[in-house]
Amino acid sequence: MTMMMMMMQTLPLPIRVAGFRFADNRRILLPSHPRQRINRTSRVSDPSRAGAAFLNRRLNCLHQASDSHTHHHHDDGHEHHHHQEHQNHQQDHCHNHSHSHSHGHGHSHGHHGGGSIEELSKLQKVFLNFAKFVRWTRLADYLRENLQLCCLSGFLFITAAACPYLVHRPIAKVIQNLLMAVAFPLVGVSSLLDALTDIFGGRVNIHVLMAMAAFASVFMGNILEGGLLLAMFNIAHIAEEYFTNRSRIDVKELKENHPESALVFELKDNKLPSFSDLSYQTVPVHDIEAGSYILVKTGEFVPVDCEVWQGRSTITTEHLTGEVKPVEIKVGDRIPGGAKNLDGVMIVKATKGWKESTLNRIVQLTEEAQLNRPKLQRWLDEFGELYSKIVVMLSVAVAVFGPLIFNWPIFSTPVCRGSIYRALGLMVAASPCALAVAPLVYATAISSCARKGILLKGGHVLDALATCRTIAFDKTGTLTTGKLTFIGVEPIYGHIVGNDGSFPSSCCIPSCEKEALAVAAAMEKGTTHPIGRAVVDHSAGKELPPVIVESFENVPGRGLLATVNRTKLGTGSSEMLRASLGSVDYITSLCQSKVESEKIKRAVNASSYGKGFVHAALSVNDKVSLFHLEDTPRPGVSDVIRVLQDQAKLHVMMLTGDHESSARRVTNAVGINDFYCSLKPEDKLNHIKNISTRTGEGVIMVGDGINDAPALAAATVGIVLAQRASATAAAVADVLLLQDNISSVPYLIAKSRQTTSLVKQNVALALFCIIIAALPSVLGILPLWLTVLLHEGGTLVVCLNSIRALNDPSWSSRQDIWHTLNLLKSSLMSLWRRNISQGSLRVKPL
Repeated sequence: MTMMMMMMQTLPLPIRVAGFRFADNRRILLPSHPRQRINRTSRVSDPSRAGAAFLNRRLNCLHQASDSHTHHHHDDGHEHHHHQEHQNHQQDHCHNHSHSHSHGHGHSHGHHGGGSIEELSKLQKVFLNFAKFVRWTRLADYLRENLQLCCLSGFLFITAAACPYLVHRPIAKVIQNLLMAVAFPLVGVSSLLDALTDIFGGRVNIHVLMAMAAFASVFMGNILEGGLLLAMFNIAHIAEEYFTNRSRIDVKELKENHPESALVFELKDNKLPSFSDLSYQTVPVHDIEAGSYILVKTGEFVPVDCEVWQGRSTITTEHLTGEVKPVEIKVGDRIPGGAKNLDGVMIVKATKGWKESTLNRIVQLTEEAQLNRPKLQRWLDEFGELYSKIVVMLSVAVAVFGPLIFNWPIFSTPVCRGSIYRALGLMVAASPCALAVAPLVYATAISSCARKGILLKGGHVLDALATCRTIAFDKTGTLTTGKLTFIGVEPIYGHIVGNDGSFPSSCCIPSCEKEALAVAAAMEKGTTHPIGRAVVDHSAGKELPPVIVESFENVPGRGLLATVNRTKLGTGSSEMLRASLGSVDYITSLCQSKVESEKIKRAVNASSYGKGFVHAALSVNDKVSLFHLEDTPRPGVSDVIRVLQDQAKLHVMMLTGDHESSARRVTNAVGINDFYCSLKPEDKLNHIKNISTRTGEGVIMVGDGINDAPALAAATVGIVLAQRASATAAAVADVLLLQDNISSVPYLIAKSRQTTSLVKQNVALALFCIIIAALPSVLGILPLWLTVLLHEGGTLVVCLNSIRALNDPSWSSRQDIWHTLNLLKSSLMSLWRRNISQGSLRVKPL
């Protein structure tokens, strides 16, 4: 009764036992199709859809998706399947089956037993036509939706059980029969319809097992036990639905909080008019295009990713990234979609449309992650129906062979429980309810990570992370800020040298340094690479010779090739130049001879700036200049590395394309002992593969750029910083960090280990509950109602254990237990103080 009262006070009414339906009848997304909105309040319009709905009323539908939809990543040799293919397939699938979602009581379109909801047998269609004709489906719908009636049924059965102990026997029997006659239809009507629908479809599952046990008890004269079985079964599944909804609450809140529309300014000649002439219109958020100007008022949510065009304000992204501290923004700052404007009014310019915005990506990736089933859940889905058939066969064997082998009576007597009664107990006790909800911990962990700004592409990522013992970091933009500071440019080779060793101004026009800076800035215009951004930013506002890029080629991970047109100052004549920009190794690889290459390398080593900086080389018509830039480690990176080494016991290394002196400076600053430098993208890929082959264990790769994409794809788990990641890197990665730092990596590692530990605990608890209920039932020790109580109690224990994944993880079981005990202690103390404060209130007499 305590559980009933808790559920009555907590859950919105009406709530579906097997569907996502809420009291306010709002429109939500089906879990199997996160991009498709449907109306969950619509009614059944034909028997086929009604049958589909009942077929979909399954426990494992909470995480269902076709195996072909799953992003299998780590099952065979850590092979990646391109995520875009998964999305395209899913969109096609949504299109092909969109007609099947208008019914009001299914979960999704039902990958049940590997079939589609349209695959109804002739017997099912006949039966469902009959059920619809006699209004059975409508009545079952109403009873299944109503939590109050379900709890009322349980209360009536418990009252009926207590009647012989509360009133005189003649009257007690009458009251007991009356209570059972009222209570049994409240839970039996929908259960019988679900079971018969499955049986006519040739399927045997948990609903069939429970209905068979309950109605067999009724036919044997044990109406009370059969009714209690169904009532507790339904209440347990409502509780299970509650826990599942709790695990998905983050995505639901995001959907509710994002604005449905935005105030978009009207442009004149594709330009924003003066402030006094501004006018705007209300535009649905899904129709906002990149380049639109939007007015965001105090207290409103920013609809899409954008940058501040006018105004200053303070925003918070706590609900997106977990970052509690508000951030002050000014003109030019970028804001992720979904951020909340705390004060001030500002005009922002959309940098992305709705589909590409941060908020939509969070919702989409989190829902897809909850659909990408881990290995345990896929196994349970495949084994579930076979297991149910085995349970039925064993139960029949107990009923038939019990009297022959153990001399049990077929029907129960006052002295001995009958073989049929024992078989029913086995059928109930061995039902895989607790096993089916064991993977609930994955959905809970995914939501917990989303709350911290960590987006996972499936529960299988958590399993893979828990097996990893090595983590490799990219340097620029990952361990460091990625915002390079321009130090200087130095002519080192091919320039005319004066007698004093200096470079005369006549060598280049107007000077060697200015020409190099002008050519490099022209080649890097519009780039997102940290070195290119630093060069372009440094050149802004400086008087440089005009340079036009005529042809251009980008060599990923190496550098740039271009033909540029330089206009000579004063004369106005132009000159075509061959230019290449990139690492020193890349520039030397383009040299005509090995001697020339060696001379350039010696000049770099002899640089007057020293060796501790980040270098980029520019070659213009065989004149080589060296750019010196400085990159600083991110704040707090050394603490992250220390935790990964000391607490997580991971081998930490750094893979970078920079030269040794720059790499060594960063590793010494952050505390990494193992690093590899001067790596091309294929070199990083080979290092990841070699580590995995040599150790036989998983490898984590953390990066952000397009040159990290091969290594991210080859790693057991690829992690990227979402705000700066290239599209290619984000597509092949398994984890996206919304915060622009790596501070959440230790949390993610600890969460993966906590999740796998909880899954193992759930499986152990489920098997223990099955054994502890099944064995005494077969031996005749437990009555059927107590078997049901143990069975459903085990299911609720597994659900409660799964909710522990919402807690912050720890690095050891001892810390985890201690944290749980402290939470329990604080809850009890709070309850005790509340009772004391309420008891101390007294009404004073007038």
